[in-house]
Amino acid sequence: MFNSLSDRLTATFKNLRGKGRLTEADIDATVREIRRALLDADVAVPVVRAFAAAVKERALGLEVSQALNPGQQVVKIVNEELVGILGGETRRIRLAKNPPTVIMLAGLQGAGKTTLAGKLSKWLKGQGHSPLLVACDLQRPNAVRQLQVNGERAGVPVYAPHPGVSSEFESATGDPVAVARQGVAEARARLHDVVIVDTAGRLGVDAELMQQAADIRAAISPDEVLFVIDAMIGQDAVNTALAFNEGVDFTGVVLTKLDGDARGGAALSVASVTGKPVMFASTGEGLNDFELFHPDRMASRILDMGDILTLIEQAEQSWDKDEAARMAKKFADQEEFTLEDFLAQMQQIRNMGSMKKMLMMMPGAANMREQLENFDEREIDRVEAIVRSMTPHERLAPKIINGSRRARIARGSGVHVSEVNGLLERFTQAQKMMKKMASGGGIPGMPGMAGPGGFGGPRKAKAVAAKGKKKPRSGNPAKAAQELQEAEARRTAARTAAPTGAAFGGQQDFDPSAMNLPKGFEKFLGK
Repeated sequence: MFNSLSDRLTATFKNLRGKGRLTEADIDATVREIRRALLDADVAVPVVRAFAAAVKERALGLEVSQALNPGQQVVKIVNEELVGILGGETRRIRLAKNPPTVIMLAGLQGAGKTTLAGKLSKWLKGQGHSPLLVACDLQRPNAVRQLQVNGERAGVPVYAPHPGVSSEFESATGDPVAVARQGVAEARARLHDVVIVDTAGRLGVDAELMQQAADIRAAISPDEVLFVIDAMIGQDAVNTALAFNEGVDFTGVVLTKLDGDARGGAALSVASVTGKPVMFASTGEGLNDFELFHPDRMASRILDMGDILTLIEQAEQSWDKDEAARMAKKFADQEEFTLEDFLAQMQQIRNMGSMKKMLMMMPGAANMREQLENFDEREIDRVEAIVRSMTPHERLAPKIINGSRRARIARGSGVHVSEVNGLLERFTQAQKMMKKMASGGGIPGMPGMAGPGGFGGPRKAKAVAAKGKKKPRSGNPAKAAQELQEAEARRTAARTAAPTGAAFGGQQDFDPSAMNLPKGFEKFLGK
């Protein structure tokens, strides 16, 4: 969503690169470009003014003028101020001292409250809680049924005593306030520790909507009121947030549809304008496309500095620890890397989610955004189909796959023979790399690692050899020659004094009878 803003800010910072000192004109130009980028991204005007003023004030101070790298210091300042307008720090759900913890969802119709209820319930269930969903949206057609479907997919029970309406021509008959009150009582009776109440919305802010939300809040006294806002609605996001804050006094914000291609900058303004933190973010249509909102990590993504911590957390949640331990043991034992192992690794990566989203969390991903956009997620499916079309013996010994076998595998997986050939070539290269790494040779061509082209290869050998030949320290030729002769004499004396034979410098000749050896053991010593 923030691709345009990220590109503008990254281009602005490139102009500061390599400058040993920044003038006031440089800082003014940078702040001007940052202001334009934020305004183009739909960030609220008061927020932009405060942000630009804070960045300029800090950039003109001693913080930048005395820095070793002023350009990087300006980037650091922008990052810190961006974290500030996003909320400053991560805000988690405050659990009630006496369960259940009641969470009420509020927002306009179409913001994604019902879908978010399913995502939040699954996330809480993964955290070890026992949530209950309560269907209080009795006005939108099939809203109750949608919540029930989401609950089934998340594995969370749904309390829905009233079916709601099934078409836009029906009139709402149930009492959402009574349903909310009964849902909390039901959760307490069934020992659920979290209750998520899904409320109705409108296409716009009106008195009836606010009154109903206020009545539900008064009836259930929620511990958290989450305002669900569509990150794609533009500048109206701020006005809507202010109206809901006045009407229901929400405690946190949830951003939805962050995977869209809208500018989305207005969503960045909500926390700063309302003073309420952004707590969660919805990044896709799947129930797993949901994450805790970290202002510092979101700022890093916007500035194209990556989000490695979130990537690691996703890997830890989806990675099979037993499979990882098995691969680690196989790697340590220097066993052959097979196509079965390759298939297992592909499935592990698939469990982590979208490859595009994972790669976009890497630092500098903006430089390869076009390639990532053209990346076909189905490529993993094709690779898996090719491997599964092989016999167990072929997966263990891919060298036996000849032309006829490749044609059979291509027919079985529905691909061309060239794709099978390409996969086998890539696997062979990966197999060689794994074998070299397991034997301690390092990655070929990787700087800092052993192997050809790395620092542990021929270059290092030449460097060590050159280092061993110390140049004479004296500038006097006669004295330098004398120093070389003395050094050579010391090396010759050391070689002569060193004992020969044993690997650790011990004497080669020794008396076996002096050792307490078993009878007849002398023949193994060549004596």
